[in-house]
Amino acid sequence: MSDARPAVGAEMIFQWRKWDGSPHWRHECVYLGADQWGDWIGQPVGWQSARPGAQFIAAGPNVTLVPRQTDFALTVNRDHPNGMRIYIDLGWDVRWSEDPLLATGIDMDLDVVRVEGERGTWVDDRDEWAEHSVQYGYPAEIMTRLEALALDLEERVRTRAAPFDDATADVWLDRLEALDLAPRLNA
Repeated sequence: MSDARPAVGAEMIFQWRKWDGSPHWRHECVYLGADQWGDWIGQPVGWQSARPGAQFIAAGPNVTLVPRQTDFALTVNRDHPNGMRIYIDLGWDVRWSEDPLLATGIDMDLDVVRVEGERGTWVDDRDEWAEHSVQYGYPAEIMTRLEALALDLEERVRTRAAPFDDATADVWLDRLEALDLAPRLNA
């Protein structure tokens, strides 16, 4: 794990992989800076996220916290078309690589989601978690740890404890929008 970080405003990649090392989501991002919670990266409107067999272009700006804790990444959306405000990917070994323009992590399936409206907050993808725990042979101690973390994060999101409150991420969303970065042409 490296302590090197890109310059504020530098383009970078957040690359997820699966437990077996196969590629998963690859997000085009920009480095925004750090606070007491960790490092923040942003994805402007029109920038791409892709994985084998799927891709999308960001319809609204979003920021992701890469915390000092290495088992999740918190993404907060502004103006998401489906009202999704928070999406937390539970992961393993979420960290900066030796290349300061690359953050990486192992996607561990479970997610914590908060949408505006009746649906509220929940732990998502339990079916994928169960299937992949068999397929990839997740170690029991990691499963126990991440299942407990998912419930803890769900409660922290529900109570909007920082950094899962709106105010913490809004500072970073404002900084991202102030960069005024153009949409990509690779759509």
